[in-house]
Amino acid sequence: MLRIYMLGSGPIAVPVLDKLLALAEAGAIELLGAGTQPDRPAGRKRQLMPTPVGAFAAGKNLAIDKFVSLNDGTAQARLEELKPDFLVVVSYGQLLKKPLLELPRYGCVNVHASLLPRYRGASPIAHAIANGDEATGVCFMDMEVGLDCGKVYRTLTRKLDGTEYADTLELELGELAAGELLDTLEKIAAGELPGTVQDPALVTMTTKLKKRDGAIDWNLPAAAIEAMIRAYTPWPGATFTLELNGEVKTLMLTRATILPNTTAATPGTVVQADRKGWVVACGQDALQLDEVIPPGKKAMTGSNYLNGCRESLTGKILTGGCA
Repeated sequence: MLRIYMLGSGPIAVPVLDKLLALAEAGAIELLGAGTQPDRPAGRKRQLMPTPVGAFAAGKNLAIDKFVSLNDGTAQARLEELKPDFLVVVSYGQLLKKPLLELPRYGCVNVHASLLPRYRGASPIAHAIANGDEATGVCFMDMEVGLDCGKVYRTLTRKLDGTEYADTLELELGELAAGELLDTLEKIAAGELPGTVQDPALVTMTTKLKKRDGAIDWNLPAAAIEAMIRAYTPWPGATFTLELNGEVKTLMLTRATILPNTTAATPGTVVQADRKGWVVACGQDALQLDEVIPPGKKAMTGSNYLNGCRESLTGKILTGGCA
């Protein structure tokens, strides 16, 4: 029976931890424990909030380690005591140094949400959607010193149809990985999955998304902006600003429809704002703004937002902005 310890923080790690708990309850593995990053301030009130894995564990009344740093000796001492066969890492958010990587009997296995070597780094799901990729997936990868550079044990592919949002796709990829996790680990332990070295010529990198990345550039084609909306949900969000009643407001655009643009309007111009729709010219074609989130409010349809406006938006120029 494999002895497993898991490290995870992001939403994609929740289905994996849930699966490990079920496997442990069924007696298929021994789950030695789980770790996540500490609670951090979030929101306007800067209240301490757990990671998605931390929140899930709290809901299950599961004791979980919250390491300030994986490499300050605390995590290593904890794992040396537990003597794991595998350390499973899923969207943890910190790099592991060599002493920790060499500690488990069969090594550290990372679940990475891309088709490696494409999209190494922190935001592979967002990049796959924003770039209009036809497929993405998850890789089970041997962890080495460096960023997502180890040999790949197994790749699971998920086709994309151009309607996916990053938040729901992330959970789907977590479920996909969870379903094959035990089989993969057992085959690695048995020497049946030696792994494939990544081709350096095919490597692409991603970085952690920042709030400013969500500012909409209306000079882009409508299709690129619509993909950006889906790619940047829930973070950092696709945002724009407009001047209304003498005040500049920043809104988040959460749903939109691509429309043929039959006008020569400057990109960012509101070409229609009435009961039939809220339409903005783009560098190519136009977007109908179907759902927005105004400052301090919940999501609402574009038409409902227009109903609350005291002045017409037609002809106004929208610019990119950070909420």
